[in-house]
Amino acid sequence: MNRQPWGLGVVAASVALFVASLAAAQESDGGGDLDGWDWDWGVEAKVHYRDSDSNRVPLRFPFPPEFLPLGQEVGFLETVEAGEHFEASTATFLLDVQHGKGFAARLKVDVIDLYDRNPTSEDHKVDLDEAWVRFGQETRPARLADSSGIYVKLGKFAHFERQNDRHLESYGLVSTAFNRFEDLGLELGVDLGRHFYMKASATAGNPLFIRDPNALAGDNGIPALRQTNPNPDRKSGFVILYDTETEDFDFDELELGAGLGVRFENAPQTVGADFLVWTYRRDLAEDLSISGSFYGGDLDLLRGPFDLTPLPITNEEKSETGANLWLYLGDFSFFGQFVDQEVAGLDRDGFEGEVSWSFDLPLRWAVAGRQVFTYIAPALRFSTLDPDFGGREQLHPAASMRWEWDKLDFGVRLGLYPGLDMTVEFSDNTFVLDSGAERDNNELLTTLRWRL
Repeated sequence: MNRQPWGLGVVAASVALFVASLAAAQESDGGGDLDGWDWDWGVEAKVHYRDSDSNRVPLRFPFPPEFLPLGQEVGFLETVEAGEHFEASTATFLLDVQHGKGFAARLKVDVIDLYDRNPTSEDHKVDLDEAWVRFGQETRPARLADSSGIYVKLGKFAHFERQNDRHLESYGLVSTAFNRFEDLGLELGVDLGRHFYMKASATAGNPLFIRDPNALAGDNGIPALRQTNPNPDRKSGFVILYDTETEDFDFDELELGAGLGVRFENAPQTVGADFLVWTYRRDLAEDLSISGSFYGGDLDLLRGPFDLTPLPITNEEKSETGANLWLYLGDFSFFGQFVDQEVAGLDRDGFEGEVSWSFDLPLRWAVAGRQVFTYIAPALRFSTLDPDFGGREQLHPAASMRWEWDKLDFGVRLGLYPGLDMTVEFSDNTFVLDSGAERDNNELLTTLRWRL
């Protein structure tokens, strides 16, 4: 399949508009408020201590010897990188421009990008994460709109149903599978008075691929010629189907999305609620080239290598229907999302719910006139993924995408100093093998985040 470079044009146009808006702002005098133009920039870096359980499950799929690590006779699904590790995952550069309430633009670039590299650990180490411009005012979840209005957003941006105020560094099963990555295209939002709203989008659609839901995605579909020993640094992981990052725009597989929501908020803006129902649909491509992997995306992935072990697919349609609930009660927040998906006639559904509290800490110590230990925010998230793919007798190399999954993530974020915080969290990750046996693939993750 030929992928057209229109998506790169969308991003290029977004960046050009962004730079033009920044240049217009800089023609004025003043600091961050330049004759109605507000601009802000930031830098963020994350380092981690990670301790991942070690698991290994043999596969019945008959891999040819050249597709196995040296000296290995059967294939395995196994923890991407088990044991204890210190690592830097991301350095982020962020630039925002705004003019009143009618125009905004954002440019976000990630460097290193360790936890988002897929399909292999050799994936992009510099990623244009967001690049968009928006005309009109977009109202945040659980906030009342000022009045009826409309906005248009163009570029690379997050899906409108995604949870953006995340309280843990890890991702749940649903957020990994359906809306972790940004997409390329156009989004339209309409406020119907202060309470009701509609959303619609036309985007490239994120390619369907596989990854481990823990921190590291894993290496999948790498020829053995690139494996230097029978114990490569990055293993496959226990993978689920998910929408990976898009970099191209193809009109033939355009993804269309729509949503309808209602929101409430009290006058002091301390209590708010937002309920959104939404849907997406696109046609799957016959084959999408995934750089670095001999596995293809979309239908090629579902059919297995050389079409020898296909899952019981019946059509070429991919669709999701879901519902979101945001709830804010002072320092307490809840986010819930349910998704029902049909991919090429294969059904799966998932639910994810997260609760979080944030407490300001009293002033006990200060350094350079600024408080040390500023806040504490515990969080708990439960997610489940239930595929009904059938075909368990088929020897697909990514057998784990048919398994049932439950994941419990809990942790606490501590404000150490203005601009510096630490998150300690544990993922209790359980899946059910084809045999019916349960396995845990747990992970402890500690993150030190610095923001300027």
